Amino acid sequence: MLVKTFAAAVNGISATIITIEVSSSKGIQFFLVGLPDVAVRESHERIISALQVNGYKFPRSRIVINMAPADIRKEGSAYDLPLAIGIMAAAGDIDTALLDKYMLMGELSLDGSLQPIKGALPIAIKAREEGFKGFILPKQNAYEAAIVNNLDVFGVENIKEVIEFYSGKNNLQPTIVDTRKDFFAQQQQFEFDFSDVRGQESVKRALEVAAAGGHNIIMVGPPGSGKSMLAKRLPTILPPLTLQEALETTKIHSVAGKIGSQISLLSQRPFRSPHHTISNVAMVGGGSHPQPGEISLAHHGILFLDELPEFSRSVLEVLRQPLEDRHINISRAHFSVDYPAGFMLVASMNPCPCGYYNHPGRPCVCSPGAVQRYMNRISGPLLDRIDIHIEIIPVPFEKISEQRPSETSSAVRERVIQAREIQKRRFADHKGIYCNAQMESKHLRRHAVPDREGLSLLKNAMQQLNLSARAYDRILKLSRTIADLDESESIHSPHLAEAINYRNLDRESWGN
Repeated sequence: MLVKTFAAAVNGISATIITIEVSSSKGIQFFLVGLPDVAVRESHERIISALQVNGYKFPRSRIVINMAPADIRKEGSAYDLPLAIGIMAAAGDIDTALLDKYMLMGELSLDGSLQPIKGALPIAIKAREEGFKGFILPKQNAYEAAIVNNLDVFGVENIKEVIEFYSGKNNLQPTIVDTRKDFFAQQQQFEFDFSDVRGQESVKRALEVAAAGGHNIIMVGPPGSGKSMLAKRLPTILPPLTLQEALETTKIHSVAGKIGSQISLLSQRPFRSPHHTISNVAMVGGGSHPQPGEISLAHHGILFLDELPEFSRSVLEVLRQPLEDRHINISRAHFSVDYPAGFMLVASMNPCPCGYYNHPGRPCVCSPGAVQRYMNRISGPLLDRIDIHIEIIPVPFEKISEQRPSETSSAVRERVIQAREIQKRRFADHKGIYCNAQMESKHLRRHAVPDREGLSLLKNAMQQLNLSARAYDRILKLSRTIADLDESESIHSPHLAEAINYRNLDRESWGN
């Protein structure tokens, strides 16, 4: 008897339908073909144990299983459930009437219980696209997959429930999720707030400009000046995720297996802060079993690199292309996957090895040239992709002990959202551009032209401060964002003056 069950393989953040063909005939052999890896081939032993523990017998016949298409490598243990159901159906122990209506995925334990899988959301989306009535998967992943409408999602705990469902002995209850209600209810729930920060008004302003225009930012300051504290509060002033952005971000985290059992749709922008010992593959993704890296997990959110010069030079260099292209393509001999990587880079560092260069109260003890050598750990091309360079000085005692409340994140966020709305209208006809940070030279000539007084100020700054040529475009981008925050159609000299102040590391005198 020949039967078919249906599963899926995840490639990047998309899924491909896998048809599992099971043929049962006279004999006692077992064959599994279709390019399965070791984990898939080991399913034979798990299936035998799971069936026996739950009172079922593994068929004593010649079983041939083909996983089509045969040229796609099948990896992982999530195929256990569709393989087991296919074997039972081919032996005549399960009614085959419902097999083509449901997608099946799940890893089996030896006692028949189901273990969670990765990529439940993209698989559920693919199941709906292909016209399946429902999706049967481990209960731990049901909440995640249930955000896909027009698809019945059944979360099960044991293979016995699935066998009884196909035999008509048990009616599974679909998991229901009110996606919009859950999504919007959690958007304003932040652990941190800008009102917790005392002083540092200039740095808060720089972070507001960065959030308003989507600019990358680096904070340079001595230990204990509040760099990490400020970075962790940056997500609280970013515009809220749209449903489309949330879906794309959730798909990435689903493929990486980082969605909790009670989380359906990610409602807040991700904040990723990898340690400086991270490898190239962990940063950008890939590996023998392709997984999204930190830059993809930070998609539509923030990638925070604390102590930037301590990261490996090769790790920092692999960031250059994703910062421009907003996606990463992982190519290997037998596969190629593409992951989104539209993140906002936030970095922090000490100004020198001892940490006290330019400190108002403590002398720097570094040897001559040490500051410049320390800065040279960050390549010029990478620094060129960071729009805002801001120096931080320690907060004086008077500010730390001040009882007057600071401005809240919600107040700053309103201004950021308003500025983003201006940019949304401005770039409505420019495909692939959503904020000022993504502008190219041709867009600057159209949207970021300063007035005569501002142009004169920019010329004097370039000459007197010895600003590098690469600073010119960055200053224009920043001034456009600052003007948007002021709801100004034109760029004036105060906007340019503030933007020039955010290019500290471009000055030839810095660090000498």
